[in-house]
Amino acid sequence: MHERAMHHIAHIHTDFPTKFGIPRQSGLVDSLKAVVQFVPEFRNADAVRGLEDFSHIWLLWEFSQAVREKWSPTVRPPRLGGNTRIGVFATRSPFRPNPIGLSSVRLEGVEFHPTLGPLLHIAGADLMDGTPIYDIKPYLRYGDCHPEAAGGFTDGHPRQSLDVSFPPALLERISPALRDSLIGVLAQDPRPAYHHSPERRYVLPFARWEISFTVAENLLVVQDVLEADGLSGRSAGSED
Repeated sequence: MHERAMHHIAHIHTDFPTKFGIPRQSGLVDSLKAVVQFVPEFRNADAVRGLEDFSHIWLLWEFSQAVREKWSPTVRPPRLGGNTRIGVFATRSPFRPNPIGLSSVRLEGVEFHPTLGPLLHIAGADLMDGTPIYDIKPYLRYGDCHPEAAGGFTDGHPRQSLDVSFPPALLERISPALRDSLIGVLAQDPRPAYHHSPERRYVLPFARWEISFTVAENLLVVQDVLEADGLSGRSAGSED
C-alpha cells in the first residue's frame, strides 16, 4: 500500500510557551486568542477564499512533543486519575500511533498580510505556541454538531471550574487584553488531575509572565506574577 507523506501547512501562535495550563479541549476558554500563520509554500490568498464566511473551523495538528517510535493500545486518561487504562482510540491522548490532534475553534477574521500572506485570527484554541498545523477545514453546523452524543467515560467525570482569587495588585501586571483569558485558563484548573496538595505551588507560563498559584479545595489563589525569563517551546497542546 502506498503511503503518502503529510506536510505542515501552517503554525499557530498562542500565549502558551509550554504545555502546562493549556485547556484540555478547544473552546473551553473562548477568550483565548491565537493566529494561524501559513508556511511560505501555502501563503496563497486563493487557498482561503470563502473561509471568512464560516464562524468556526477545524484544525488538524501534530502533537509534536509526543512523537514516539512505539505506541501502546491503552493509555491512562488524566480525567480518570491517571490510574485506569482505556483504549487509546477511546481517548484524545497525545500518545497515539499518529500524533494528530483535532480542535474546533472560532474564526474571528482573515487578514491578508503583505509578506506573511493570509493570517487566520481565531479564538478558543487549545494549542501550544508553534504547533504545526496539517490541515484546516470549515466547521459545518448541520453535520458536525450532535447535541445528543454520548460522551463515554467523560460523562461520568465532569470537570468543575475553580473559583479564582487574583489580587488586584497582581492582576494589574497583566495586559488588560489578556486578563479574562488568563483567569479563564486558571479556572479550568491547570494542575494534573492527580495533584491535590494545597501546599504545593504551581507556576503557569502564560504569554510573557509566570503565574504562581496554589489550590485548596475549589479555590485557586494567585500568589505572584513575574516576567518570564527565557521561556521557549514549540509543540502541541493538551487533550483528554
